[in-house]
Amino acid sequence: MSPQNASIIHGTEDVLIALCNSVSGVLQVATQCPIQYSGMVQRITKTSLKPDIGCFVLIDGGFSALIIINFSAEAAMELYRSYLLSMGIAESDLANAYTSDDVSNVMGELMNQVVGDFTSKVQRELQTHIAQSQPKMIRLNKQVNLSVDANLDAPEARRVTFYTGNNNIFYLEMAVDHMEFIKIKEFEAQEKPDPDLVMAQTREAQAQQAPAAISTAANSDTDDLLKSLGL
Repeated sequence: MSPQNASIIHGTEDVLIALCNSVSGVLQVATQCPIQYSGMVQRITKTSLKPDIGCFVLIDGGFSALIIINFSAEAAMELYRSYLLSMGIAESDLANAYTSDDVSNVMGELMNQVVGDFTSKVQRELQTHIAQSQPKMIRLNKQVNLSVDANLDAPEARRVTFYTGNNNIFYLEMAVDHMEFIKIKEFEAQEKPDPDLVMAQTREAQAQQAPAAISTAANSDTDDLLKSLGL
């Protein structure tokens, strides 16, 4: 192992940046709206689901992590409306309130695409395998501290602020084990998937799904999550 190769180290902040880029990149492609994140990251001591809509995903495999995204009602509605309008859905068919099941379903699908892009990026660039749980989306009227058993031995927690095109705010929180990936030999990362192609394939798959089945599955997931949180 040469000193030159061993000097290339990827740590927690690099993984966080990859996740932030997945959030902004996927949402921009999906909604056709600009998504930016703050140049400053906060160190936090605990992760929480917060009003108005919260989502969490568990990551396991090469490393373990808990990912949370908390949307304000305004941010959720902006992303929801922009996404469906960009797909050609009529304005009259859109939900009018963030409490609608349709909003939760759509936001859950967007989060699934975000985390899918992130896991693909990590596997491609860091050459380690990770798997994700199905994103859990829940409407909240109070804060819920989340300390799910994610097999974290030495957890570090971070929070990043995101801004939509209309300057609505949402927050990304990540709890992950302290990590360092050290490059010990040269390799070429696998070719990066075309996000437009991935989005087109996702939309085609969604068009073939039965709305009733989606609603039933979402309601079941929400019920399970409420029970797991003791709500």
